[in-house]
Amino acid sequence: MSLDQTTVAPRALLEVRELGKAYRRYRNELMRVASWFSPVQPLDETWILRDINFDVAQGEAVGIVGQNGAGKSTLLKMITGTLRPSEGYIRTHGRVAAILELGMGFNGELTGRQNVIHSAGLMGFTHAQIDSAMADIEAFAEIGSYFDKPMRVYSSGMQMRVAFSVATAFRPEILIVDEALSVGDAYFQHKSFDRIREFQRQGTSLLIVSHDKAAIQSLCDRAILLEQGRVLEDGLPQDIMDYYNALIAKKENDRVEITPLASGQIQTQSGSGEASVKQVSLHAENGNAIDVVDVGQAVELRITVAIHANLPELVVGYKLKDRVGQEVFGTNTWHTDQVERELSEGEELTYRMRFDANLGPGSYSVSLSLHSSDTHLLNNYQWVDHALVFQMVNMEKDFFLGSSWVMPAIECERHVAISSEPNESV
Repeated sequence: MSLDQTTVAPRALLEVRELGKAYRRYRNELMRVASWFSPVQPLDETWILRDINFDVAQGEAVGIVGQNGAGKSTLLKMITGTLRPSEGYIRTHGRVAAILELGMGFNGELTGRQNVIHSAGLMGFTHAQIDSAMADIEAFAEIGSYFDKPMRVYSSGMQMRVAFSVATAFRPEILIVDEALSVGDAYFQHKSFDRIREFQRQGTSLLIVSHDKAAIQSLCDRAILLEQGRVLEDGLPQDIMDYYNALIAKKENDRVEITPLASGQIQTQSGSGEASVKQVSLHAENGNAIDVVDVGQAVELRITVAIHANLPELVVGYKLKDRVGQEVFGTNTWHTDQVERELSEGEELTYRMRFDANLGPGSYSVSLSLHSSDTHLLNNYQWVDHALVFQMVNMEKDFFLGSSWVMPAIECERHVAISSEPNESV
């Protein structure tokens, strides 16, 4: 095969192999010091992470998700070198920039400008490099005169602005972010995500820990789910986030089922099983079942629910997602004030939800939830992802971009501009 026919995979900028972290307790400090040189049996040990393996390729964005205590922050601290692994190794290629715990490394008595100099110096940059970037850092942070005031008077959002600005002043090969962006205002979050995407286009790899489903699905190429210190799943962001939500539901002693679909996606189901979806289908106005929908077409989502136990109330909800798992629209019968009460085992209910499919062309899925109260996180009878998949096509409407059809009525008036300058005599 000739060289121009060979597909070369992007090289891994980050390699994690057999990684583990344990905290050990010894009889005394002398025994701890002795353990540095020869094996010493500790009184007890607690493993935070064990057998972690993954790569991050150049330009790839990977999300790390998991419940509190899963080991996410410990993993990032080992990758950045602030913690030493107990076993395994980490190999990085290129400079790593990290935004971990908010304010880490900042001195509250120093000004924002002084903290930038200090932090950038610790990152290995020279005074000349820092001076050349200072104006850009100050402009990107957009905190005005506070840049020259002590950081102890900053809000958490202002600290995050400075931390992100200095961490990304010079494009790193690997950028690591641990929940820090969640404290910022919406404007700065958009601004930060734009910079991250631009870095990705230039080859920077991203490792991000976040509970923000939208951030993980919009930024990341894949996601890794940690559970009790181990990698539980590594895959597409939308599949991993669905699995993660199912794990949260499992805390309520719900059953969780993971089913591979023919499309290559993963269907996640969870719930106590006291009610279940018996059938779901999409119909045109004439009643025919359809899986291809024209933009703006009137459709009916038909859901049949079977009741397997006496229930005080039932709420049925649905959520539309695009092909990458971004939520387009969702509601439930709690919010529409249509809760069914006092249901008996053996009953069946059929819901008909009619709406105009004002969606952009592409593939969409329907997630369904059966529960009580306003959210499926409490009393979850059943949650089903990818319960139905349908395709949107544009057969009659004018061309448009995006996931929603909100075509405007456009008017334009033409007129001769009237000059405000006084007339001059010739």
